[in-house]
Amino acid sequence: MTDRLTVKSNTNLIPFLIAELQGWSRSTIKQRLKCGCIIVNGDRVTRHDHALRAGDQVIVEAPARGASTVRSQLSILYEDRDLIAINKPAGLLSVGSGKGKEPHALGILRDQLSRRNKSVKLWPAHRIDRDTSGVLLFATSREMREAVMRGWKVAEKTYLAIVEGCPKPAEGTIDQPLRLDPKIYQMRVGSHPDAKHAVTHFTTERTVGLRTLLRVELETGRQHQIRAHLAWSGHPVVGDQRYGTAGTRLGLHALRLGIAKPGTNKSLVIETPPPVGFLELLR
Repeated sequence: MTDRLTVKSNTNLIPFLIAELQGWSRSTIKQRLKCGCIIVNGDRVTRHDHALRAGDQVIVEAPARGASTVRSQLSILYEDRDLIAINKPAGLLSVGSGKGKEPHALGILRDQLSRRNKSVKLWPAHRIDRDTSGVLLFATSREMREAVMRGWKVAEKTYLAIVEGCPKPAEGTIDQPLRLDPKIYQMRVGSHPDAKHAVTHFTTERTVGLRTLLRVELETGRQHQIRAHLAWSGHPVVGDQRYGTAGTRLGLHALRLGIAKPGTNKSLVIETPPPVGFLELLR
């Protein structure tokens, strides 16, 4: 059985579900969330504190028979004996945080690919933020992961970002070093002895009202680089609670990853379009 619900006022996901799903226990609702059975505006959500706003559409699906995690929902974009790429949904960690037993893409994919008599080992070739959707790459050996990392500087890393305002000029480059402030877990922009070189290129795709869709190319790959650089430029990513203003979802999608596959002459380009509802953030 599937329940379709409409949000009438701004709230968070768990309080909304408890109020709407009369007769459901809190543990049952949390289990549906953990299993990837909750869809908000077309995106599967696993965070209990996901922000909702009036007009959002929420679907509560019945769990698949025998399902206990969201593993059946991970979409594999590319797979060979060395590398596997998935389309990571927004709201899912790339790897475990070490705090609790929250589902993460590495663990889910490992379980998804393993068989009773053969477990699969995976290493993350890179990471994308929890609330960013899109291409995420894993290696099937430590050696392959290290080989991918050696060529990461020249890898093609393309994102779509929906930002507040209209950048002027419409395209450009942000060349500002970044350093992590561990007290607030936020990247600081600007010169500092601990700062690392970071370069972000952006091009305007279109503007609708007070928001703009950007195509972003990373020359480097620092933590939170796009989010910190765009906020520093005066155009924070929509829905970015850490660097801007909280919203229903983060307006950031890992569109394309291009690498030279180690040990071969093969250029590997993996791409996935943004999820349903992403472009609605331009409203």
